[in-house]
Amino acid sequence: MTLPLEDYAIIGNCETAALVGRDGSIDWLCWPRFDSAACFAALLGTVDNGHWIIAPSGTAVSITRRYRPDTLVLETRFETATGAAVLVDFMAPYLCGGHLARLVLPEWGTVAFAIELVIRFGYGQIVPWVTRTEHGLRAVAGPDKLLLHSSAELYGENFRTLGEFSVSDGKPASFLLSYGFSHLPDPPQEHPSKLLPQAERFWLQWSAASGVEGRWSSDVKRSLITLKALTYAPTGGVIAAPTTSLPEQLGGERNWDYRYCWLRDATLTLLAFMNTGFYDEARAWRDWLLRAVAGSPEQMQIMYGIAGERSLVELELPWLRGYEGSAPVRVGNDAHQQLQLDVYGELLDALHQARAGGITPDEDGWS
Repeated sequence: MTLPLEDYAIIGNCETAALVGRDGSIDWLCWPRFDSAACFAALLGTVDNGHWIIAPSGTAVSITRRYRPDTLVLETRFETATGAAVLVDFMAPYLCGGHLARLVLPEWGTVAFAIELVIRFGYGQIVPWVTRTEHGLRAVAGPDKLLLHSSAELYGENFRTLGEFSVSDGKPASFLLSYGFSHLPDPPQEHPSKLLPQAERFWLQWSAASGVEGRWSSDVKRSLITLKALTYAPTGGVIAAPTTSLPEQLGGERNWDYRYCWLRDATLTLLAFMNTGFYDEARAWRDWLLRAVAGSPEQMQIMYGIAGERSLVELELPWLRGYEGSAPVRVGNDAHQQLQLDVYGELLDALHQARAGGITPDEDGWS
């Protein structure tokens, strides 16, 4: 059964992002970039299109969740009749490699958990070749490879990976899913308990640089963290959303791919960073704008890929039923071919605001 959209939380590493449901299921993840093909696509289909759930085996009495303050580290607390435990989900900072970590930390009593991992590359279509490793498994298909390091025993059944485990006082469980290109050696493995302090430190140090104060500072910081999570760190591009084909109206056909960068958002994005003290992100966004639109003004587009790509060819994926049956599912966006004259003003305004705000001007770009 599809979860309501408000029951999903985002985790990410400033290169890609995953959506985690309050039931403990990761139902959307594209790797290695925001606009890569999804390996978990249950959000737009079924669990057979890829997901990764870690949840209590029995009925949970209560489920609560939160982000650790000023971070993108997500905690989901499950309480059952026999105990309580916290599922900690996060992605390692992008400079630490492509790792998604999950820790199950006991609070009191004993809680039995079940795990189900369904990897489907190519937006939920391609079943990978799965082999066992010393501490988990390796899944390969085409250019993509995922490695799972698991503290729990796993077994395969009907092209799924399953397992059961319990956590109690002093006996947590840990899982690490790592991405790599299939033609390269396996990425180095790290223990989630070592990656967690790195992730917390990354977000806490970044949040601390904010000049936000006052009554609503925590809410503003949370919005800024989300905006930072939608930034593709290698280029400075900022995407509109980490998802595709979530409908404007349930059951409708207005389902677009928003994993790209729109010029109409340029000034708002720039000012959001600049006015709160994040000049490095504002400067990176300004530089991305200049590179993306470089060339003939007549060929300027309303939107670009996260590295400034211009060809965003739109395709439909008929094997996915769409969120709540909202088909078709689309990847790519033909809107990149539209003529919208306002984007010239948006671009000039963004560059003007950058100069007025004290960002070192690129005189060649400005002129």
